[in-house]
Amino acid sequence: MILIKSSSGIRGTLGGRNGYSFSPIDIIELSYAYISWIKKKYKKHKKYVIVLGRDGRITSTFFQELLSISLINLGINVIYIGLSTTPTVGISIINEKADGGIMLTASHNPKNWNGLKMFNHNGEFLSENDYKMLFNIVNKKRFHFVSYKRIGNIFQKKNCIKKHVDKIISLPIIDKNIIKKSRFKIVVDGINSAGGIAVPLLLKNLGVSVIEMYCNPNGDFVHKPEPIKKNLIEICKKVPKYKADMGISVDPDVDRVVFICENGNFFGEEYTIVSIADFILKNKIGPVVSTLSSSQALKDLSEKIGAPYYSTPVGEVHVVKKMKEVNAIIGGEGNGGVIYPNLRYGRDALVGIALFLTHIAKLNKIPLSILKKKYSKYYISKRKIKFSYDNKILLSKIKKKYKGNKMDFKDGIKIYLLNNEWIHIRKSNTENVVRIHTESTSRKKSEFLVKKILKDIDKIC
Repeated sequence: MILIKSSSGIRGTLGGRNGYSFSPIDIIELSYAYISWIKKKYKKHKKYVIVLGRDGRITSTFFQELLSISLINLGINVIYIGLSTTPTVGISIINEKADGGIMLTASHNPKNWNGLKMFNHNGEFLSENDYKMLFNIVNKKRFHFVSYKRIGNIFQKKNCIKKHVDKIISLPIIDKNIIKKSRFKIVVDGINSAGGIAVPLLLKNLGVSVIEMYCNPNGDFVHKPEPIKKNLIEICKKVPKYKADMGISVDPDVDRVVFICENGNFFGEEYTIVSIADFILKNKIGPVVSTLSSSQALKDLSEKIGAPYYSTPVGEVHVVKKMKEVNAIIGGEGNGGVIYPNLRYGRDALVGIALFLTHIAKLNKIPLSILKKKYSKYYISKRKIKFSYDNKILLSKIKKKYKGNKMDFKDGIKIYLLNNEWIHIRKSNTENVVRIHTESTSRKKSEFLVKKILKDIDKIC
């Protein structure tokens, strides 16, 4: 039984005691706390309006009914947009001039999980301080619902994904004509969630020939939903089989995107933001923001072009905060998350796809296997371990062991080694694990660093 509350939202496993898993009682308490936060944040006399969407998980369908009922009993008008993507909820909040929004999703977590992602009136995730306020309200457990005369209403809105797609295509930087002339053929893995609807819709509107796999949004995740190499073996085989130009895979709520090369090789989730930043910086030089766990390749690219580069703790809210501070023109994470502020301050796989295709088309449809050779070659090894030891004591002992090295403590501990090698150890925002990332110009050395730090942790514990 797991329930995780962080600046990345609320998510947990299904079944078990409330407060220790993602349960109907937790949904009611969290929705009340969220509306209390909304009312304190945006004081107004008329009814508040909240956008509500869900991913393709089986449980999201009936949880949205419970959430809708909870919200209207708090006097809220609900704009229900149905099956959706997380970025579509953000865009819909802006379009509808709503006071906030909730997305029912556990993002990349397995199908026995679910969760809530909560937005402010700008269509952006709540800040860390906002979540602290919200969780304090939950802990007080003083819930007051409205009388029957003040109960809210539910309004259904259709075609919100289409409106999202139209907004992306209308961006000045997206060249629909050159994409259409390139006559791309692309295999899409929609993981049987919202991406199975949204990604093909975007591509077809850009004149792309689409080969669909797992695009029925029935919540039956055929493989593990996180879009990383080991989970995408099938699409890597299908791209060369169908002689496609590339493959595209997204996570269940479509805020992360990865690409497959024409020869079936994995382009790499770290290189999604690298290649898109390359395209953006060709049009305009400006600050770039990513996370401490993201590849050195993005920093190399930025410095080569002469663009300021900034790193933040892992998590969309941290990247967005820094992007606003430095007026960044592009940002994201090494997990396939792309944030293009000219659309919205939030990760968005769909705008990432449109930017990437414009980039490839303007390079005369360069094969992805060739494009990747243009960027610095690094190898990241990623591990996660279940960990019950005191995290502060662990980091303190790791710090002592590696004293003499440059370190960063903004998010766990990042240890900088020679030759652009590094180790990053941090507690996950989305799972009950400790994440360990290492990077080197050698795959063998990157794996060695992971094994070494795991051995160090084993000795410490």
